[in-house]
Amino acid sequence: MHEKSIELLNKAVADELTAVHQYMYFHFHCDDQGYDLLAGLFKRTAIEEMLHVEKLAERILFLKGEVEMKTSANVKKITNVEEMLKLAAKMEEQSAMDYNKWANECSANADSASKKIFEDLVMDEERHYDQYDTELDNLAKFGGDYLALQSIERSKNIATGQQTG
Repeated sequence: MHEKSIELLNKAVADELTAVHQYMYFHFHCDDQGYDLLAGLFKRTAIEEMLHVEKLAERILFLKGEVEMKTSANVKKITNVEEMLKLAAKMEEQSAMDYNKWANECSANADSASKKIFEDLVMDEERHYDQYDTELDNLAKFGGDYLALQSIERSKNIATGQQTG
């Protein structure tokens, strides 16, 4: 009865799992380069994406479907911060567009609960997009100094015995 919703929910699970893997990869590399603010942003977003997977999986199970724990793409091995942010913004923008479309498909199939899940996800993905877009703007405005300040802040914290990351 809800085959189409289960299919769409599983597509979203794959997209969210891909985002978790990609953002944790970015987190590790930003952390390694001393960019604590960006490392924290990628880690927090990955955690939010994991929570999205949980909501989607709960709905799939409620609909008596099987949760497919597959990613939609492999992790892209990007270590340049600007390229990381561009990919993250693109991923979030695409998810928001897909989830909008899928909410409408669920509505057309008389599944308002799945529609609401997708609508709520759109709000989160748009917020994530805005965060990455803001970071890209900061990088464009301040250039390498923006990243250097994050690295200097970590060094300062380590020198004074404060914990980081």
